[in-house]
Amino acid sequence: MIVLGIILLVIGFVAGISILWTIGIILVAVGAILWIMGAVGHQVGGRRHYW
Repeated sequence: MIVLGIILLVIGFVAGISILWTIGIILVAVGAILWIMGAVGHQVGGRRHYW
């Protein structure tokens, strides 16, 4: 999810498409939150870790 967000950020920045930039920021933020929750031991979506 984080990688997809970064790809969308780059495409949105290069192409000048603001909706891709916005979606990329949201995906990076959600991916980082899920990654941090999984790293500290909280179950995410029924799994012990998220990657």
